[in-house]
Amino acid sequence: MQGQKQKMVTINWRPDRQSKEPIYAQIVSYISRRISAGDWGSGQTLPSQRKLSEIFGVNRSTIVEAMDELASLGLIESSYGGGTRIARGSWSLLMQDKAPDWQSYIRGGSFRPNVPTVQMVNHLEFEEGIIRMSTGELSPDLMQTGIAKQVLANLSVGDRDLFMNYPDPLGLPSLREALRRQLQKIGIDVPISCILIVSGALQALQLISTGIVQPGAKVYVETPSYLSSLNIFQSVGARLCSMPMDEDGLLPWMSRETQNGSNHALLYTIPTFQNPTGIVMPRPRRKKLLQYCNEMHLPVIEDDVFRDLWLDAPPPPPIKSLDEYGNVVYISSLSKCFAPGLRLGWLVGPEAVVQRLADVKMQMDYGVSVLTQQVAEELLRTGLYEKGVRNIRSQLTERRDFMMQLLDKYFSEFAEWSVPSGSFFVWVRLKNRVSAEKLFNLALKEKLLIMPGGVYDHGHSSSIRLTYGYLTYEEMEKSVETLSDIIRRM
Repeated sequence: MQGQKQKMVTINWRPDRQSKEPIYAQIVSYISRRISAGDWGSGQTLPSQRKLSEIFGVNRSTIVEAMDELASLGLIESSYGGGTRIARGSWSLLMQDKAPDWQSYIRGGSFRPNVPTVQMVNHLEFEEGIIRMSTGELSPDLMQTGIAKQVLANLSVGDRDLFMNYPDPLGLPSLREALRRQLQKIGIDVPISCILIVSGALQALQLISTGIVQPGAKVYVETPSYLSSLNIFQSVGARLCSMPMDEDGLLPWMSRETQNGSNHALLYTIPTFQNPTGIVMPRPRRKKLLQYCNEMHLPVIEDDVFRDLWLDAPPPPPIKSLDEYGNVVYISSLSKCFAPGLRLGWLVGPEAVVQRLADVKMQMDYGVSVLTQQVAEELLRTGLYEKGVRNIRSQLTERRDFMMQLLDKYFSEFAEWSVPSGSFFVWVRLKNRVSAEKLFNLALKEKLLIMPGGVYDHGHSSSIRLTYGYLTYEEMEKSVETLSDIIRRM
């Protein structure tokens, strides 16, 4: 009957934690069976995600993963304000003998799904009313829209016509020349044949993992590390190995793993405004790190996406600027420092490596959008990029200082942190073994979305990453105060 409230399904089952089958897959199978048996009919509603996590005894992130899979199969559907219900016609879908078992294909793919918590965060960031306290992008208020409009207006008619064609596999020569001059300013002097244009630094990592890294290889990373929140290298059969850090950054020589040597291993580092800790590796440590890696025949991937967002003083030159033997592959982008929507970055390395990765890239997407490359070239050539970044740095400095005042006011009794000297994150270490995962779930009830430290390394489960680069001043104060109240009640 129209307007009548649909009956809630009844659940009296829990996943088997001893089973080799992933818990989310068990939940998918259970719900699918109940639908196919006719126990649950079209239009019946499921409990909320919070309630389902209680019923099944699992984290909410596991529920999100299972619900996403069921939705992709067309078995459930959601509506604003109406919750989640069994899709109309879903029973008949399951009765089609000739329908392919897409889940067997999905599970058989080589590329691993993202870390469940990261999947959940990516999904929730776009929910209405959510306050994104840890998001990895700049606020729309910081976007240099005036400069962007000026750049687009500056493109000639001839330039605009070029975007209709496939680009050079390495990227537009004119853009690579502009980047070559830009890289010279930070001590990296290479020909344009050693520069590859990519769709952001993340694609550079994907190309390296696909085109160079061999199955069974070890990838040494900082502890904690941004790379630990992804499964890029694990998807090709590589293994992440956590390396210790101190206040100056990475300490690979303190690990027996690197001393013992390993075939096909490499090291990944963010030496400038490390994500998530914000640590800046001083120049002596950079020299020592490179010397050690040279001695161990250990190639280095240097991720330098935050370099231009220094707030107090310019950081030391990149490790790549000290590289005499072509041991370092350097990656950076415009996404973090100027506009995430541009999706343009670059990779600098030995010519043979660049040629190999360019070939892999052309097999994937035939190159970065020519129009995007033209915009980037105009930004660099005219100095508008540096002008825009100066504006962003000025505003980020004010936001950083405001966030420090808020933390001093609301967090000083139960947390520690260091004042960031760049980028737009602050790494907050909670005292008294406060669980960041529990805090994550409690904060969600208040529409606050944080990134728990366990995403970056399981040993940092009492830390959280907060941003001062996305929220308004009002949102910052409200969310920090609310988060402190939640911690006091834990």
